Amino acid sequence: QVQLVESGGGLVQPGGSLRLSCAASRSIFRLYNMGWYRQAPGKQRELVAAITVGGSTTNYADSVKGRFTISRDNAKNTVYLQMNSLKPEDTAVYYCNRALGGSYWSWGQGTQVTVSS
Repeated sequence: QVQLVESGGGLVQPGGSLRLSCAASRSIFRLYNMGWYRQAPGKQRELVAAITVGGSTTNYADSVKGRFTISRDNAKNTVYLQMNSLKPEDTAVYYCNRALGGSYWSWGQGTQVTVSS
């Protein structure tokens, strides 16, 4: 199993930016496609961004396209999510995990992002 630890969330005003990080406990992280997910209160968890093993291909949900950027550093076993032009509807707990097929690893505790004035 791989443990995932998300960080970087916080309270930000609309239009602001945050950079989330997700550190994996094992280097096999670099063998898997990864994604960032979010879950807002009363809603299902959704995939917002995904990145392939080598980082050459990324995919985004329509709701974040053009505002969020996913990246990874395999040497650090870390995946990032740069979030710009944040909106109140981006408020959620953000998680990372495997994406684009395969079984999930155990979910981490997530990191809370709150967009509010």
